[in-house]
Amino acid sequence: MERVMANPYLAGVCAVLMAGPALAEPVEQSLRPAMRPVTIETAAQIAPRSVDFQSWVRAFRERARAAGISEQVLDTAFAGVSYDADVVRRDRNQNEFTKTIWDYLGTAVSDARIKNGRAALRAQAKALQAIEDRYKVDKQVIVAIWGLESAYGGFRGSNSVIRSLASLAYDSRRSAFFEDQLMDALRILQDGDTTARQMKGSWAGAMGHTQFMPTSFRHHAVDWTGDGKRDIWGEDPRDALASAAAYLKFHGWTYKQPWGVEVQLPEDFTYTLANREITRMPSEWAKIGILDINGQLVPDHGRASILLPAGHQGAAFMIFDNFEVLEAYNTADAYVVGVGHLADRILGGATIQGGWPTWDRALTFDERIELQTRLTQAGFDTVKIDARIGPLTIAAVRAWQVARALVPDGYASPAALKMLREEG
Repeated sequence: MERVMANPYLAGVCAVLMAGPALAEPVEQSLRPAMRPVTIETAAQIAPRSVDFQSWVRAFRERARAAGISEQVLDTAFAGVSYDADVVRRDRNQNEFTKTIWDYLGTAVSDARIKNGRAALRAQAKALQAIEDRYKVDKQVIVAIWGLESAYGGFRGSNSVIRSLASLAYDSRRSAFFEDQLMDALRILQDGDTTARQMKGSWAGAMGHTQFMPTSFRHHAVDWTGDGKRDIWGEDPRDALASAAAYLKFHGWTYKQPWGVEVQLPEDFTYTLANREITRMPSEWAKIGILDINGQLVPDHGRASILLPAGHQGAAFMIFDNFEVLEAYNTADAYVVGVGHLADRILGGATIQGGWPTWDRALTFDERIELQTRLTQAGFDTVKIDARIGPLTIAAVRAWQVARALVPDGYASPAALKMLREEG
């Protein structure tokens, strides 16, 4: 959610859940694809600060005092804080999500993660049911987010959030965003939800079991346990799980509606209909032959669109409003499909039946920039040259495909880039 939640990129092990059975073998990675705003500047092009880090901290403290942060909180938070060049390097060098969706899902919805998710669901069954009853957010979805964000609490991050955010705010590339996050981190400390020593997270400042950024925490975190603190950092995950549910509810979660359903498309399907802007009831889609993977009617859960995350040679999904709600956590299609499919598998659902073009590969960062540039130069404007293959770029690819009498599935593939290069 950089959007509002966290981004990158943890590694760690699954722990024993409170009051529950031990989890299965560890899952070695948190699986939030990096979806930060991307620029095409190189590190050398980014203007350095004209002051040293400690001078910047002193100036920031003045701004924080003016914003109402107490001297005691500032002294405690910044005691011994030094510049962390590693987090700045990682922020500057990260590329947006580059795995193919099938590679991503192979890890996100691995047998170990499914097994651990079922154990987590059992271990926190009472709390999760109560959270579901209050917020009307399906408990398996909360568990799946927990699984992808921190391996069910196994790795919540070990970086000092204050140090990370101060270093990133000091860096001139995206200082305004991180300074806002740092200010809210101080407000969290002033509110007494945790201490500076306990406020640990990812290198980018994402915190706790469900990896909230500070601003998101302040707006959506809840005190489920009733101890007077919204504690998403400790061993007890209940505040974090309830906070994730509160977040999804705020963004419009529809209770008992699926995120999506895998479907089969008719041989004569018009691929221009695979467009997020085109929504129909499942019974309407059925009239043109779109059924679930078993050939049955998809219930009328609500209006839905058709998603082809790997183009016409990959699996197809009928996605509902809850897909967009999950995008508030992270806008990568792969992440949303990963959360949704993991949630389904935790409840015993089937694997994805459609094939994937496994001979293909993902475009690199530079290739995505080149693809967008070439499309725009050819008259198919992607609007932004940002390396993000989102709806605008997909629409441009589709328009280019229509003009070239290709299958208009909007899939930004290496083959499409090769053809654009050949066109000059």
